[in-house]
Amino acid sequence: MTPSLQPVHDRLQRPLQDLRLSVIDRCNFRCSYCMPAEVFGPDYAFLPQAQLMSVEEMQRLVRAMVELGVTKLRLTGGEPLLRRDIVEIVRSLAGVEGLEDIALTTNGIRLQRLAQNLRDAGLQRINVSLDALDPDLFKLMSGGRSGLRQVLDGIDAAQGVGLEVKVNAVIEAGVNESEVLPLARYFRERGICLRFIEYMDTGNSNGWGESKVVPSKVLRGWIDRERPLEPVPPQSPGEVARRYRYRDSEVEVGFISSVSEPFCGNCVRARVSAEGKLFTCLFASEGADVRYLLKEDVKHSERVEAFAALWQRRKDRYSELRSALIRRGEVHSKVEMSYIGG
Repeated sequence: MTPSLQPVHDRLQRPLQDLRLSVIDRCNFRCSYCMPAEVFGPDYAFLPQAQLMSVEEMQRLVRAMVELGVTKLRLTGGEPLLRRDIVEIVRSLAGVEGLEDIALTTNGIRLQRLAQNLRDAGLQRINVSLDALDPDLFKLMSGGRSGLRQVLDGIDAAQGVGLEVKVNAVIEAGVNESEVLPLARYFRERGICLRFIEYMDTGNSNGWGESKVVPSKVLRGWIDRERPLEPVPPQSPGEVARRYRYRDSEVEVGFISSVSEPFCGNCVRARVSAEGKLFTCLFASEGADVRYLLKEDVKHSERVEAFAALWQRRKDRYSELRSALIRRGEVHSKVEMSYIGG
């Protein structure tokens, strides 16, 4: 088999187009839906620094994935800005030929000091996770951490240096519904796209239940009643957010509805953990260890062939099956979202 110059497809004929690459599994927040403090406490065994992929290994990985059709790369964590060489990582990967888009997801605490360097290194877009503007709710949602002002300053800094900024908010029933309209107002005034994400059953430790989900259509209705919305067509295949525009402006608001409106049929994402395990679904039980393929003495063509074979075997569609599995009482262990990114 020779390396393909066309996108490789899985068993459901979904191409490989996006890569989410975790650079670290640690985080300085303890958000209940991702890394709850009662599980990820001071004695939790995170990956040692020596086990994290090097910049060179990441570059070999991305080059092979680009040859199979990947054009978009997102750096995730944990919290990627905790990685000391994050600017070097961005600079190295932004230079990979064929990669059209490089983005990063962060909680924003360290963003203000790094925004300019990240932009200069080649970062194009940044997503900041922010679930509340009320300081007390912010502290509750982040696991007792403070820093709301730092996050908002980081968003301003990123916007100021020319990064395309989006803000992601997870809404949990009975916790932060009161923040939906304040968040919408705040970021509409600043011309920043806000995206609401349904509370998902990622991992095994976030205590998820259907009663904690506020469906996107409910959130959309709240906003639409205050500021009428109109739908916006997707920009590219595999886009997970349903996009809307305020009718009296060009500012957008998006809704990611993995629970109420599954989008498995359009999923074009692969995920790789910080120590080199490839996952073909956010809700997978296990990943394929591909670290050995990233050694300097492995031929590039062998790398490409191995990654192609892994994607061609893919048939994941957990979100579409979730309701039926729950009704039958079938559960399976899932990888933690903080380990492979969202």
